[in-house]
Amino acid sequence: MAPFPDDTPRHSGDDATAEVVEALPLVDHHCHGVVRETLDRTAFESLLCEAAGPGRWHGTLFDTQVGFAVRRLCAPILDLPPHVDPDEYLERRAELGTDEVTRRLLGATGISEFLVDTGFLPDRLTRPDELAAYTGARAHEVVRLEPIAEEVIAVRGAGTFADTCRNRLADASRTAIAFKSVAAYRVGLDLAPERPSDAAVFTAAVRWASEIVAGAPARLTDETLIRFLLWTAVDLGLPIQFHVGYGDADADLAHGDPLLLTPLLRATAGRGVPIMLLHSYPFHRHAGYLAQVFDHVFVDVGLALQNVGGGGATRILAELLELAPFGSVLFSTDGCGLPELFHVAAVRFRTALTALVEHEVGQNHWSLSDADRVTRMIAADNAHRAYRLDS
Repeated sequence: MAPFPDDTPRHSGDDATAEVVEALPLVDHHCHGVVRETLDRTAFESLLCEAAGPGRWHGTLFDTQVGFAVRRLCAPILDLPPHVDPDEYLERRAELGTDEVTRRLLGATGISEFLVDTGFLPDRLTRPDELAAYTGARAHEVVRLEPIAEEVIAVRGAGTFADTCRNRLADASRTAIAFKSVAAYRVGLDLAPERPSDAAVFTAAVRWASEIVAGAPARLTDETLIRFLLWTAVDLGLPIQFHVGYGDADADLAHGDPLLLTPLLRATAGRGVPIMLLHSYPFHRHAGYLAQVFDHVFVDVGLALQNVGGGGATRILAELLELAPFGSVLFSTDGCGLPELFHVAAVRFRTALTALVEHEVGQNHWSLSDADRVTRMIAADNAHRAYRLDS
């Protein structure tokens, strides 16, 4: 499959596929809020990719695929020429102000619904309703499991830990659209599939509380307690998102392969709870396999599409779709902090999906009607089904 030479949206009169894909409303099934403050260059670069910031050895993070994409794809939205110098881009950004920049860039994505993980930097990033207000889209909260346990152990201690967590998650489930776990960052994905006993949960909570009293941070890194949270979430019936694969330096990538979740996926099959594998790269083929063999597994490659070049986005999406059923693939941006990341991810996704569909139709592997149906499924319809967004 030959990728587009760049990310330029195509509008030729006979290019029906590109026009259809560009017009599709998108459901961003995994993202975060954006920052409210004006950013200097170092602060901007610290949010640009998974690196902590510009460094002595690798230099500016504008010299990355995502950095080049911001200058190419976002600059025109801010009335600048493509490939503008980074300092000129940031000057224009400051001149317009954070709200106007966010309004323009989010508005250009065509995202109609945001599913927002509120468990990361909650004091710094916009809440779901604030994010949606920039464009008039709808927004829903995704509740992260681990911070709830950390709040409970810090305030209530070990004695009522299990019951309090159950009550907190039950309360959250009344308004949240899904739960999310960052087990990949805390203990890895090689999780035992069994529901832990009440005695095991109590013992683990007592041990954790003792560590906190001795000066340890209230950061959940106990596999038993993470499994307890996951099974409590399963009982509540909402979809559960898992970070898998690519992430920042806190993640041990070797323990983020979604294949490690196989025993847990077997144990949760038939429970009526969709399991969402977020990001997946570089294990996206593994994720596609899991989506094929487990009916309740859904997959995306959102974070990868931000960070790889235009041709790479086409290849990665095509590789995911080698095995993944088309009804199990979702769109996400993993936009976090910068509205630019939402825009880059949306453009890269539309470009990659258009290239893939045009190839399949051009080779007579797909009919035009099937191509239209599949693009709508991946862009929004699958998310509507999995998250019950219309109920």
